[in-house]
Amino acid sequence: MEIRGSVDIPVSNICFDSRQVGTGTLFVATRGTQADGHDYIAQSIVAGAGSVMCEEFPSELKENITYIRVKNSSRALGRAAAAFFGHPSRQIRLVGITGTNGKTTIATLLYQLFTALGYRVGLISTVENKIGEAVIPSSHTTPDAIQLNKLLVQMLEKGCEFCFMEVSSHAVVQERIAGLEFTGGVFSNITHDHLDFHKTFDEYIKAKKGFFDQLPAQAFALTNMDDKRGAVMLQNTSAHKKSYALQYPADFKAKVMENQFSGLLLNMDGEEVWFRMVGSFNAYNLLAVYATAILLDQDRRHVLTILSTLTGAEGRFDYTIAANKVIGVVDYAHTPDALKNVLQTIRNIRQGNEKVITVIGCGGDRDRAKRPLMAEVACKLSDRVILTSDNPRTEDPAAILSEMEQGVSITNRRKTLTIQDRREAIRTACHLAEPGDIILVAGKGHEKYQEINGVKYPFDDKKILAEEFAGE
Repeated sequence: MEIRGSVDIPVSNICFDSRQVGTGTLFVATRGTQADGHDYIAQSIVAGAGSVMCEEFPSELKENITYIRVKNSSRALGRAAAAFFGHPSRQIRLVGITGTNGKTTIATLLYQLFTALGYRVGLISTVENKIGEAVIPSSHTTPDAIQLNKLLVQMLEKGCEFCFMEVSSHAVVQERIAGLEFTGGVFSNITHDHLDFHKTFDEYIKAKKGFFDQLPAQAFALTNMDDKRGAVMLQNTSAHKKSYALQYPADFKAKVMENQFSGLLLNMDGEEVWFRMVGSFNAYNLLAVYATAILLDQDRRHVLTILSTLTGAEGRFDYTIAANKVIGVVDYAHTPDALKNVLQTIRNIRQGNEKVITVIGCGGDRDRAKRPLMAEVACKLSDRVILTSDNPRTEDPAAILSEMEQGVSITNRRKTLTIQDRREAIRTACHLAEPGDIILVAGKGHEKYQEINGVKYPFDDKKILAEEFAGE
């Protein structure tokens, strides 16, 4: 670090967006995917910034301005934000959950569990952020470093003792969690996703592992030993290493005894318990939550009793039954592995020859490599498949569907339809379904919008499915 100018100056605010600069602000010039903050240093000074943190000094240094040169300004932003807000993560028991699938369910279940245990709890997730019972809308899986610290301060002000937080791979690479001190970290699994950002699967794994590499020695690091990269996450961590599994030896074990639409019977750590959630993937989520609670010094019996009553996050295997006995499932599955898990769960618990009809799309401006894979998985595990639009964002929906169709083999074309309009696709699935059949509407889950060319239009898979069921 190199400083030019006085260090004896007041800082009234910290930001990395020049539009938010005011008198006395410390402006941190970060390098983003869309813009470089170094290009806005002069503008921030005109707006009142008294100090600037950057990776390169500007060619002209202004008098009475303090310049701080650092190696990585994004990392420095996180550490500066933590210090500016009084290191709130040191005063709350902060647990981060990372992995491709299951993050939201695990974080939400932990929030619900610890609230039921009598604690004031915070939640930072894809679906929503919560401070106690108050809901704060969520726009990113993991907020930026300044927003994170602000949220933690608000949680402390409201008396929260715990915060459960999703940690995305983007957040690790972009240093959004720099400066935070975690009580523990949880790894769910890792599969094909986000290669539009990370470019290679190895880089994606490295990003997830980076979270555990940063954990302090007094924290715990809990990993899924049934995932073939589970042990990798713990290779270089200083934290206490703990594990959970359904198949391999681990510190915390569970076994699926029964799996039905009404729930799961698990042997959890030696005790049989009936849970209201469905599918072996949720057996992993429940076991991860149970293990985390025990590592946070909670009573085993009390934890199991409460866990057996919980239903998890909205849009995760969210099912309803129509008057004609057609079952509708809405799920956020937007990766090949997540889709495979949901469809295998449906196939395992159906009673006879009921058809499985899957409605699936892929988001625009995201990992294109998984598009044909999503269609391939849907065709392999479904009786009928309807390819449709998801959130096309700035891409042409027809072009996305064309790439998905590349995953449909010649033999599977006869059972596959392509209907770009998502509402019409859901309606068609309902018309095709006969009593007892199962409709899966996958990809959007909890989302209440469809994003097209920068505009978010109201759209709710669960609501539309319910309307179609009511019209039957």
